[in-house]
Amino acid sequence: MTSLPAELSKVVDVEKPSAARVYDYYLGGNCNFAADRELAKKVAVALPGVNEVARINRAFLGRAVRYCVKAGIRQFLDIGSGVPTVGNVHEVAQQLEPSSRVVYVDNEPVAVAHSELILEDNDLAEVVHADLRDPRSVLESPHTRALIDFDQPVAVLMVALLHFIPDSDRPLDVIATYRDRLAPGSMLAISHVTDESLTEGMHRLVEYYASSANPVTMRKRPEVESLFSGLDLVEPGVVWAPEWQPEAPESVGPAPENSGIYAGVGLKS
Repeated sequence: MTSLPAELSKVVDVEKPSAARVYDYYLGGNCNFAADRELAKKVAVALPGVNEVARINRAFLGRAVRYCVKAGIRQFLDIGSGVPTVGNVHEVAQQLEPSSRVVYVDNEPVAVAHSELILEDNDLAEVVHADLRDPRSVLESPHTRALIDFDQPVAVLMVALLHFIPDSDRPLDVIATYRDRLAPGSMLAISHVTDESLTEGMHRLVEYYASSANPVTMRKRPEVESLFSGLDLVEPGVVWAPEWQPEAPESVGPAPENSGIYAGVGLKS
């Protein structure tokens, strides 16, 4: 991407890297700018497998969505959805169950604008420009209220999101606000980077992202498990992302810890 539509140029700082746009670059997208690419390339030197890490995370998202659909859930709230790419939630869910309804949420204007474009002809999917840390703006958005019935089970997706929420923003309290709104049978899917593997590279990643719009907070496995407080963890619990309900044993690979990502799904009983 070399330029922005006029309506976005006033609100998007293309000189400051954005996590959503950097992630788009990792996945091979083109909704990113020079500053995003520069950060991504620096990270790739310190963490040579970062593109594969992004793909592993995206694969977990797909498996989690399919799990939720097969469990009977027909409503999805994808918070921190990012720039649309292959395997979007509505594509995965509606392929299995065409009646599935999806609300995407992101605070990155470029991600929201591109989501609006791809959802123009889909009456069962919408995008909300809001921040996870302002639950009211997410839960009470007209788009959310039009598509999501919180008296019925909802799958809330916070995939590769919460490591951008520092402890000072009280992520457990924020998550609790969403959890308390959910009906029994709802699920919460989370993936989160950690420095318990690829330690040196992850520390450099934190260093590089510190100057971006979205600094990173690393968390250990017990801290990631605590994000599911009040929920029952679905088997196999919080594990390395490739280990979460793999489609085939061989897809886990010989070193799942090299994903650098913990992942899990919690059920509200």
